[in-house]
Amino acid sequence: MCAIVGVYDSPNASKKAYYALFAMQHRGQESTGISSADGKKITLVKKRGLVTEVFDEDAFDKLQGTSAIGHNRYSTAGNESILDAQPVFARYKLGEISVAHNGNLVNKQEVREALIDRGAIFQSGMDTENIVHLIAKSQEDKLVDRIKDMLQKLEGAYCLVIQSRSKMFVIRDRYGIRPLSLAKLEDGGYIVASETCAFDLLGATFIRDIRPGEMLIFEHGKEPKSEQIFESDYHPCAFEYIYFARPDSIIDGTNVYESRLKMGKCLAKEQPANVDLVIPVPDSGVAAARGFAEGLGVPFEMAIVRNHYIGRTFIEPTQAIRNLKVKLKLSPISSLIKGKSIAIVDDSLVRGTTSKQIVKMLKEAGAKEIHMRIAAPEIKYPCRYGIDTPTQEELISAKYTPREISDSIEADSLGFLSIEGLKKSLGEHRSYSLVSFDGNYFAGGNAKSPGCSDLE
Repeated sequence: MCAIVGVYDSPNASKKAYYALFAMQHRGQESTGISSADGKKITLVKKRGLVTEVFDEDAFDKLQGTSAIGHNRYSTAGNESILDAQPVFARYKLGEISVAHNGNLVNKQEVREALIDRGAIFQSGMDTENIVHLIAKSQEDKLVDRIKDMLQKLEGAYCLVIQSRSKMFVIRDRYGIRPLSLAKLEDGGYIVASETCAFDLLGATFIRDIRPGEMLIFEHGKEPKSEQIFESDYHPCAFEYIYFARPDSIIDGTNVYESRLKMGKCLAKEQPANVDLVIPVPDSGVAAARGFAEGLGVPFEMAIVRNHYIGRTFIEPTQAIRNLKVKLKLSPISSLIKGKSIAIVDDSLVRGTTSKQIVKMLKEAGAKEIHMRIAAPEIKYPCRYGIDTPTQEELISAKYTPREISDSIEADSLGFLSIEGLKKSLGEHRSYSLVSFDGNYFAGGNAKSPGCSDLE
């Protein structure tokens, strides 16, 4: 879920990377970093904390050059040490490199053990460090060939931005699991970023998505050179549309907000509820709740207020912190809720902790009935490609039926969007990665769900 950015051939590249990372802060809040290159050397600044906390004018005085790459960290591997922050910088035989990575390498441990056998010394638990060692230990004469050599040894999901002192290399894995797009800056330079919302902030003109299996090579004064390293087997992650991405982003040609609106409309057809009011769990449940309300033909209200100075509970590393932050983060408006039957719509249900506390909070605010609706299918399987659900034991839908979960969270009813409904909402022009829902890597379910075929 991390955010990565690369800026090339642009004055004050590090500041543009900063603004892009600010726009993508939702993708990771544990640490942030930027490395810049001026043709002679690479300079790196990274710390734990938010983008606005880490970078100041002193940092930008150091980060000189017309090339910069950056990263916001959301950990699925490693820990919260500053050693696990990115970009990862190294000096090696050919000079200096800096690497920023979004994704998860499924063969991380085997590669690491092989590297240790060859004398590599690791400072962090990140799979990204494998990438640096593989490049450094390659016997190829040119960096581009070392990168290609390294890529042959990786398995899993990755978007990479690799910076040398004078060039930049951008790679997306053959499945296109995580998003990555290219745009042109007003000054003629280029920018790549995990989400298009970063381009909007900078006034950059979207060019296209990086193709699955593609590498772009950026060199001063030249158009980006494209090489197709792997044959594409396109399976973008459905969670980008359900939860990860900002609603104003466009991921692989699909508008995130419109997708969530369709999910809500389809949910209303599949899992209707006799209610007076529909309310969302802010913020990522808003669009789906609006679609659900439109589908039912009942009023929609923002009856829960979110404190935006509290970080996302889903990405917090411990359950104790999640429990506390739900109370700090969400507050109901009792006058809208009291005495009414309510449908509350959330984007997903993982562990059930947040849902239970929200139901309790709404009951205390005077709700007569609470019908929970989830604008995603039941999450029954862990995803090895970078979603923070590391064990099946943590997934409440892997252990209990919707009725049992409903009883557990003390809701009057609980309903999920079907897998087929999700596919209809996203558009059936491509096959999505739905492993969290069906346990089948890159093979969607075939069961048809009635009622969603007429989605606009």
